[in-house]
Amino acid sequence: MEQKKRIWVAVGVIENEQGDIFIAKRSSDRHQGDRWEFPGGKVEAGEDLLTALDRELWEEIGIRVLDCAPFMELHHDYPEKQVLLDIWKVTRFSGKPFGKEGQECLWVPLASLHEYQFPDANGPIVGRLQASLAV
Repeated sequence: MEQKKRIWVAVGVIENEQGDIFIAKRSSDRHQGDRWEFPGGKVEAGEDLLTALDRELWEEIGIRVLDCAPFMELHHDYPEKQVLLDIWKVTRFSGKPFGKEGQECLWVPLASLHEYQFPDANGPIVGRLQASLAV
């Protein structure tokens, strides 16, 4: 039996002063394309997690992380691969986020996140964020 490819991903849940969350749309030619996601990307060999998070957020949306905290960790099995998502809540950053790779991006009120279609692996992130509204 062939072993699935494993991918380690650093993810940023970016929150502004109003409590809105920044999301980006995946390009249609990517796995889980045309769905919304929390920005981030693969941790490269020999790279630590926070370096990867800062690098990916700079490459994708043009911000530098100034303050973040661990939010949650998820393992998800897709038919063709396994992903480990290390999710961090980013509450302070420099720069103004935008789609550096041409992707559509939005600031979304936390209460409205469920209205957007996310990759399957991101469902628990949306659920946990929205559960914080009930507190």
